[in-house]
This record gives sequence, C-alpha cells and structure tokens, in this order.
Amino acid sequence: MRLRRCGPDAVLVEVDSLSEVAAARAALTGLPGLVELVPAARTVLVSFEPGSPGSRQVQAVLDQADLSAAPVGDSADVTLPVVYDGADLELVAETAGLSVDEAIALHSSADYTVAFCGFAPGFAYLTGLPELLQQPRLGNPRTRVPTGSVGVAGEFTGIYPRSSPGGWRLVARLADDAAALFDPTREPAALLSPGDRVRFEVVS
Repeated sequence: MRLRRCGPDAVLVEVDSLSEVAAARAALTGLPGLVELVPAARTVLVSFEPGSPGSRQVQAVLDQADLSAAPVGDSADVTLPVVYDGADLELVAETAGLSVDEAIALHSSADYTVAFCGFAPGFAYLTGLPELLQQPRLGNPRTRVPTGSVGVAGEFTGIYPRSSPGGWRLVARLADDAAALFDPTREPAALLSPGDRVRFEVVS
C-alpha cells in the first residue's frame, strides 16, 4: 500500500487489488471532514474539506484496517431486467465454448458488485463476472454503443448509461422499463454506487 498527497486536502491510496480497494474505502468512511471517496481499479482518492484533520489520519486508519476482509456497509440490492440480444452475444458464447443459452444463463445467474464508477456518468464497473465470460475488448471499438447496452470486458461487466463510443462486447440491453442509470434531476443522480449488489433478470 502506498499513499500519495494530491494537493493539501486529498490523499490517493494505492493498493494491489479490487478487494483491497473495497476494504480501504469502507475503512476510511467516517473520517472527519471527509468530502468524497472515489474508488478505482487499484486506488481510492480520499478528499477532505480544506484544513480538515482527516487527511492526516488516513495512514493510521489503514494501518489498523484488515484490507483482506470483505467490507460491511449499507449497500443496496439492485435487480435490472435485461434482454439478451446483444450484438456480440454469439461471439462471447463461442469464445467461451458455450451455447448462446448457456452464456445467457451464466451471465444472468452471477452475483455482481459495483467496484467503482467511471468512464461516463452512471457507468458502473461490476465484478463477479464468471471466468468463462472474461474476454478482451473488441479489436475495433464501436463509434456508437446504444444506451442501456450491457457488455463484458476483462473481469468486468457494465451497462452504458448513454449512447457513446465503446469497445466492450455487448451481450444484452436494459429492458425498456428499467430505471435510468443516470438522471441529473434525481438524488442521487446515479442508480448504482460502489458496494451495491446487482442481479440481472432475464426478460423476453
């Protein structure tokens, strides 16, 4: 673990795994003057109100934390109805050595957790993707991925909250009646937050 100062009121915590990111984020919740915790694949950015003593307590808190332990928190359980008709579904199934139905069953039966958010507002990187479905991004990214598309890339699955370029392999899409992933008029604006547990429900 390494700590790096990011200006006078923020600290970047560098760790070795996604599980340590989750544990560090949970351990640092509640520090005095804490403004925001921003997890990523191997880091947690901890920002504080100007002059807060919390930034000087990060090291001590992490020294006492068990970063190998699963965090306990007030995370939400979210079920998202999806239609499995993604443009790359057959490619994903073939690469995994599965039939399309087997790939759908494998993806939809997994339990996912939001590791961190990024790339676009409301885009959550979900861990828990079965190993057979962990595949590389497309060699040539699409210039436009439709809103609500569900894709896989590496160890993650994720959902595009709005139309954008992207290189993930698309396996499904949110059903029409699914809640918006990002709504700036809502509080909180993002449907999914780090630590939330996510399930996909197959609809026709």
